[in-house]
Amino acid sequence: MKKFAEKILAHKWLIIILVSVLTIFLGYQLKNLTINADLLSSLPDDDPDALLMKQIGKDFNGNSMGMVILETDNVYRADVLEHVRMITDTISEIDGVSSIQSLTNIINIKHGDFGVEIGSLVDEWDIPDTPEKLQELRSNVMSNKMYRGNIVSEDGTSTLIIFTLKDGADVEGVARSVIEKTKALHLPEKLYYIGSPMLITYISDLMRDDLIKLLPFAFLLIALVLLISFRSATGVILPLLTAMIAIVWSLGIMSLLGYKMSMISNNIPIIILAVGSAYAIHVINRVNQLVVTDREKAICLALAYVMVPVFLAAVTTIIGFVSFIFGAYLGVIVDFGIFTALGTFFACLLSIFFVPALLDLFSSEKRNKAALSKKIRKSFLSDNFLAPLNTLLFKHPKYVLTTWGLLIAISIFGIFFIKRSVDIQEYFKKGNPTRQAENIMIEKFGGSKPVFVLFEGDIQSPEVLKKMLKMGKYMEKSPDINSTQSIADLIAEINYAVTGVREIPDSKAKIEQLWFMLDGNDAIERFVNDDLNKAIMYSMFKSPDNQAKKDFVDYVRKFINENATPDCRIRVTGMPFIDITMDRSLVNSQMGSITIAIIFVIIIVGLILRSMASGIYAAIPIIAAIMILFGVMGLTGISLNIATVLMASVALGIGIDYSIHIISHFKHIYGVTKDAPKAIKETIMISGKAIIINVISVSAGFIILVFSQMVPLQYFGILIVLSMIGSSLGALTLLPVILILVYRKKSNHKKVD
Repeated sequence: MKKFAEKILAHKWLIIILVSVLTIFLGYQLKNLTINADLLSSLPDDDPDALLMKQIGKDFNGNSMGMVILETDNVYRADVLEHVRMITDTISEIDGVSSIQSLTNIINIKHGDFGVEIGSLVDEWDIPDTPEKLQELRSNVMSNKMYRGNIVSEDGTSTLIIFTLKDGADVEGVARSVIEKTKALHLPEKLYYIGSPMLITYISDLMRDDLIKLLPFAFLLIALVLLISFRSATGVILPLLTAMIAIVWSLGIMSLLGYKMSMISNNIPIIILAVGSAYAIHVINRVNQLVVTDREKAICLALAYVMVPVFLAAVTTIIGFVSFIFGAYLGVIVDFGIFTALGTFFACLLSIFFVPALLDLFSSEKRNKAALSKKIRKSFLSDNFLAPLNTLLFKHPKYVLTTWGLLIAISIFGIFFIKRSVDIQEYFKKGNPTRQAENIMIEKFGGSKPVFVLFEGDIQSPEVLKKMLKMGKYMEKSPDINSTQSIADLIAEINYAVTGVREIPDSKAKIEQLWFMLDGNDAIERFVNDDLNKAIMYSMFKSPDNQAKKDFVDYVRKFINENATPDCRIRVTGMPFIDITMDRSLVNSQMGSITIAIIFVIIIVGLILRSMASGIYAAIPIIAAIMILFGVMGLTGISLNIATVLMASVALGIGIDYSIHIISHFKHIYGVTKDAPKAIKETIMISGKAIIINVISVSAGFIILVFSQMVPLQYFGILIVLSMIGSSLGALTLLPVILILVYRKKSNHKKVD
C-alpha cells in the first residue's frame, strides 16, 4: 500500500490533468441534461397494466388527460360561459392537444322539432344570456349524468375543461402552453390546473428550483462545518471539490447516455455530496493525525492506512445502491441505483488518487510545521466528547447495549404503524394550488385519477354495448367512482331521444341507425377506434387510500371474470391499478434490496478483512440504525413512498462506511499491539473524529432540504440526517461495545488456558 501511495504522488500532475480534462468534458454534457417527471414513461413494458395504458394511448390518440378547473360563485352566468368558451378555444389551438371537452362544446342529444338533434349543450355563438335560458341550462346539466358532477359541479360553482394530449406529444410543452395562455386571458374567475401533464410540469419546476436554490446553501453549510472542524482551506475545499467532481461526472455520463433526471434521480447530487465528501474527510483527517514533519511521507502513510477502508466503504455503499436494481418496479429507481453507484465509485477514486495528489502539490515546509504544531495542541472534540465516550464504553458496556436494546424494541413497535402511499399528490405541500385542485376534484368531480376500461369485439353489437352499460352501472356503485362515460352511454341517450327508453336496442341494425347520427361528431373519436373493434370507457377514481384502490381493483376484476366472453373481451387499467402494483413493489424492492445489500456487505467485509465475524460486527450497527429509521417513520406518520423507499438502502450505503472505518482501524491496531482496549481507544480518537466531522457537515447540508417545496424531499433530508446520526452512533457506541465484550471474553479464555 505504501508503494502504491508513493506511485500516486509520483504521478500527481498526470492525475490532476486527467481529472481536470474529464471534468470539463463531462461538465459540458450537463447542458443537455433534461428532466422527465413522468412516472408513466418509466413503467415496465412487461407489466400488463402499464402495457395496456400505453396501448390505449396509441389506439385512442392519447391517455394523458389534463384539466382546468374554473371556480366562481355561479357557473350559470353568461360572462362565465363566455370565459369557458375562451379557455376551450385557446386550449384547442395548442399543438399536441388531441381533444377537448367543456361546458361549451360537450355533446348534447335531445329530441327536437325535427326529430333527434345532436349538437353542443351550449351554442358558442349563442351563449345563454337570459335568466330563463340559464335556468334551462342548469336543468339540463342537473338531469343528465354526463354533465352533472362530470363537467359541472352539483353546486354550480365549478366547471371543468378537460383536454387529452396526443400520444407522443411534448407533455411539459403542452402543459406550459395551457397554463401560460389561459392565464394570459386575465379572467376574473379562479383557475386551477390538475391532471398528469400538469403534475409532471409542476414537479419538474420544483425539482429545478430545489437544485438551483438549495444545493448551494447545502454546500455553504457543509463548508462552514468543515472550516470549524479542520481550520484549514484544504479541509474545506477538498471534500467539497471531490463531491462536486463526482456529481459532475455522474450526471455528465447520465446526459451523455441519453438518460433524464427524474423525481427520484433528483436526489443523486445530494447523496453523492454525502458519500463523496465522507471519503475525502477520512483521508484528510488521517493525514492530519500523523505527527510527521515530512508532508509527503505523512500522505503516503495516511493513504496506506485508509486506502483499504475507503475502498471497502465504497464497495459496500455501491452494493447498497445497486441493490435498487433488484425488484424495482419503476425504471427511474433502477436508474437512480446505477448512477448513484457510479457517483460513489468516482468519489472513491478521487479520494484515493486526486485528493492525495492535491495535498502533495500544495504542501510546503512552512505549512507542514504549522500543521504539525496544531496537531500537538489539544482537540476540543477529542477532549470533550471522544475521550469521555471511550471511558463510558469501557466502564458501562452493558448499559450501552441495554439502551440500544430499548431503542430497537420501540422501533420494532413503530414499524407496524408504517403507512405506504404512492399518491403523487403527496409531493406537494397542503397549501399548494395543485393540492387545492386535487381537493376540488375529489369533493366536486369524483377524483382526478383516470380509469380506462377497454372493450374488444364488435362494438356495434348489442352484446358488447349492453356489457358496457352494465359495467358502467356496476362501477358507479363503487364509492370511489362518480360516473362513467362510453359510446354505450351515447347510443342509449340517442335511443332515449327516439324511443323514450334509455337502453341499448336488441338488434344491430337499430344500433347502426342510431350510430349513423353520431357520424362526424368529434365525441365519437374519444370512445371508439376507426375499425370499430375497440372501445374505451372513461371514469375518475376518487380515494388516495391504498386499501380503497385494492378494494376497487378486486371489485372490477370480479365483474370482468364473470362477464367477459370471447366475443366481448374486457380489460381494465388506470392509475389505481398502477398505484397498487407500485405499492406492492415498494415492499418487495425494499425487503429485497436491504436483504441483498446486507448479505453482500457481510460477505465482502468478511473476505477483505479475512474474518466473517468482522463482517457481521460491521453490519449490526447499520441494521440497528435502519430499524430505528423505520420505527421513526411508523411513529411519526412519514409514509413509505417512491422517494422514502430509497432511504433504507441509502442509509445502509452511507452508514456502513462508519462501521467499516471503525472495525478496519481496530483490526489494524489490534494486529500490531494485540491490546484490544488500546486499539479501541485509538480507533475512537482518530476514526471517530472523522466520522463526527462527516456526520455534522453532511447533516448540516441535508437539513436544508426541510425548506424544499417538495414534501418527500423534506422527509428525505430529515431521514438522511436521522440515518447518519443513528449509524454513526451505532459505529461509535454499539460496535465498540461488541468488540469490547468479544475481546474481553477472548482474553478471559486465554487466562483460563
